[in-house]
Amino acid sequence: MKSGRENRRGVTDVGVENEGLTWEERLAGCQQAIGVRFEDLEILRRCLTHSSTAPTRLESNERLEFLGDAVLGQVVCDYLFRTFPERSEGEMTRIKSTVVSRTTCAEVCVELGLEQFLNLGKGLVRVTGSSSAIPPSILAAALEALIAGVYLDGGYEVARDLIERCLVERIRQAADTESQNYKHLLQQLAQKRYGATPDYLLLDEQGPDHAKCFQIAARISDETFPSAWGPSKKEAEQLAAQQALGELQPTLDDDDDETDDPGFESG
Repeated sequence: MKSGRENRRGVTDVGVENEGLTWEERLAGCQQAIGVRFEDLEILRRCLTHSSTAPTRLESNERLEFLGDAVLGQVVCDYLFRTFPERSEGEMTRIKSTVVSRTTCAEVCVELGLEQFLNLGKGLVRVTGSSSAIPPSILAAALEALIAGVYLDGGYEVARDLIERCLVERIRQAADTESQNYKHLLQQLAQKRYGATPDYLLLDEQGPDHAKCFQIAARISDETFPSAWGPSKKEAEQLAAQQALGELQPTLDDDDDETDDPGFESG
């Protein structure tokens, strides 16, 4: 079945042939796409029904979207907690925010090919030549509604299996990005560019002994970079190093441009 692609306007192009699908074909195709068989097809029908085509909003997928968002968050949090015992609360929160974002949900919806089974009002589908464009927010909401439908029809374990199948690779990618050793990267840059090693200044600490927060700034030679707060000195130093790298990135890009200039001669 035809999958979608994102165009320059940030919406997803899909074929218009879904308008010719019967409900029986939509329901069968959706179940095949997600690898889950529904016992109650009325739940699945509601998952695929946008409020623009439902007799009332309560008969659309809006309530299911609300529940699905919660189930998605629960499954991802549970997976992060079990899989990454060494990660702090802050690190897991940042990974989760990436994985459960509207952008990610819309992408997964299209990857599964679910957009072709949705029942949408014509005003929500912008026709451009032979293709139609569905706003990512609608695609994301449809995925969340479907997660809720799987949860209601098959239970938590079935919903968890679906979510993990769809998101595990993205979770790992987000975890790899989050685990970048910014202190190591900053040290490499500082030694290469300045011939110096960064040090870290403790500027402030707040909170009771059992829940302190630390404010730390990175310094290279005589230049001090914007500070960062963290729940531990170790994490605050990583965040401070990230801040410093962010400040240095524009000048690094300038250096690259200068090096690429045919008129530039290295010493």
